[in-house]
Amino acid sequence: MNLQPVILSGGSGTRLWPLSREKHPKQLLALDGGESMLQATARRVTDVCGSLTVAQRLIILCNEEYRFITAEQLRDIGLEDQTLLLEPVGKNTAPALTLAAIAAVNQQDDAILLVMPADHVIANKTAFQTAVESGLEQAKNGAIITFGIKAHRPETGYGYIKMGETIAEDTIYAIDGFVEKPDLATAQMYLDSGQYLWNSGIFMMRASIWLRAIKHFNPSMYMVCAQSMTNAKSDCDFVRIAKEDFSSCPSDSIDYAVMEKLNATTDLDIQACVIPLDVGWSDVGAWDAVWEVSEKDAQGNCARGDVMMENSKNCLAMADSRLLVCLGMEDAIIIETPDAVLVTNKANTSGMKQVITRLKAGQYKQTDNHRKVYRPWGHYDSVDSGEHFQVKRIVVKPGGRLSMQLHNHRAEHWVVVSGVATVTRGDQVMTLQPNESTFIPLGVKHRLENLGTTDLEVIEVQSGTYLGEDDIVRFGDIYGRADA
Repeated sequence: MNLQPVILSGGSGTRLWPLSREKHPKQLLALDGGESMLQATARRVTDVCGSLTVAQRLIILCNEEYRFITAEQLRDIGLEDQTLLLEPVGKNTAPALTLAAIAAVNQQDDAILLVMPADHVIANKTAFQTAVESGLEQAKNGAIITFGIKAHRPETGYGYIKMGETIAEDTIYAIDGFVEKPDLATAQMYLDSGQYLWNSGIFMMRASIWLRAIKHFNPSMYMVCAQSMTNAKSDCDFVRIAKEDFSSCPSDSIDYAVMEKLNATTDLDIQACVIPLDVGWSDVGAWDAVWEVSEKDAQGNCARGDVMMENSKNCLAMADSRLLVCLGMEDAIIIETPDAVLVTNKANTSGMKQVITRLKAGQYKQTDNHRKVYRPWGHYDSVDSGEHFQVKRIVVKPGGRLSMQLHNHRAEHWVVVSGVATVTRGDQVMTLQPNESTFIPLGVKHRLENLGTTDLEVIEVQSGTYLGEDDIVRFGDIYGRADA
């Protein structure tokens, strides 16, 4: 029986704003300057499962909005040809797992699913592998296993799992109950008792067992997910879940939909178990948690980018586009991006939710996307804008090809900075070298592509009465985005 890794990467959280945005969530961030959290999770699960019989492909649940950067990040670490299920709308973790379980059953025999969020940190991979191996037999026998984190402090930001009777000494326990995020006094009581674990959101079970449980507790969710998978379409590297079906799916978490109900019923012969973990885990849910898991200097400072620390301690400072100087600061969080800067201290990071609410109410575009926006063909950076004009730096990867398109409200001037551009403008096809340019009149079909072996860099100057990204009519697109 194969072990099938499932990575839940559908969240769009902004708790790590301004680095995380609605369309660039935290699992896509490289917080340590190296690999993103998604990449680290994918590597971890392949490393952890290396000594086990594992399915050839990962199953990854991903929001449709950031499908291309997800696929690109996986390719960058040598994980091509994975199963990427695209959720057209977010419906929480229970429907996501149901889609994954159906996909697993369709791909192979009844695999054991190892389900984990894409945006967590696990420092001790060896201990995690040992825990997974200790639960395999129980999972084969039909149990649903969750992994609980041994608490090291009275944490009010996590839900808790209460351990029940011992099933296997020091490794597996029955679940006596789930509890919501407690106040500080209750969290201290949980810590002192030694009977409570942090709820990690990591699970293991046979695909058929999960489907049997969800059919029992929420048959409408199962039916919608099954219909959505039946009508799903393969598109490039992706499996597109049918939006017209999935939009009606009930929204619920794995815990609420199934786990909390298992112990309260005798109708199902499915046991809920928990395996305690002590693996250096963090959900990296706020900036103080980022500081906690980051490498620090002798003064407790963590710096990323062009940062100078002077007479400061226990600070986290990240600079993306300019010099950042920390002078006489303590416990400070300073995060700089090209279009937004956050300054706070570690004690106040829980207030980010209110900040994001105010920013959205004020229609600040900085909550939605970064200035640098990723596309399947490369990326662009909006370097300047004003009334009736916008300047973009466009980088097209080798082999990248923008859609054949036109604009109803703007004209464009293109100047090649480096690489060689192949340009279609109306009935013309031309090649532009560095320092050469062309003009795309309003309403004329056009395309930009890179047939070379190095990146193509173009400066684009837009002018017109409306410069929104939705002023695009596509006529042909190798990435499946054509409108007409």
